[in-house]
Amino acid sequence: MDKQFERYKGIHPGAVLQRELAKRQLAQRPFALSIDEFPQSLNQVILGKRDLSTATSLKLEKALGLEEGTLVLLQAYYDIAKLKKKEAAHNTPNLSRLRKSLFWDTNITKIDWQRQATAVIRRIFERGNLTEKKEILRFYGSEEVRKTITPDG
Repeated sequence: MDKQFERYKGIHPGAVLQRELAKRQLAQRPFALSIDEFPQSLNQVILGKRDLSTATSLKLEKALGLEEGTLVLLQAYYDIAKLKKKEAAHNTPNLSRLRKSLFWDTNITKIDWQRQATAVIRRIFERGNLTEKKEILRFYGSEEVRKTITPDG
């Protein structure tokens, strides 16, 4: 992969493609037709609504003079990032056991339960009821909770 694209890992390749076309002052429609692609398909890729196939990636790379495999790798890194985000979303405590009013200052569905573990544990153990405390103990484990709520860790 070109070194210039290393920083785009995890970003949809369509965003990079859009940037490259703009940088070269190429219009989408004529460019798509020049590489034998449907303009609508290319537009869907650029908007991030469609994944970039290997065959299309090779055509784009050749037409733009990019190193072979650059866009395919960006698609792979994007897929990995999307999968990790999906897995992280499923790794939450049972929200039906936690009162939303405990998290009045934030959207409970948007909490990053791993990064904000200390704040969540402290808040539940300061203001939560027994059911909420049990759920947090189940989710984080008694060792993590003990380290967080006891002063000496």
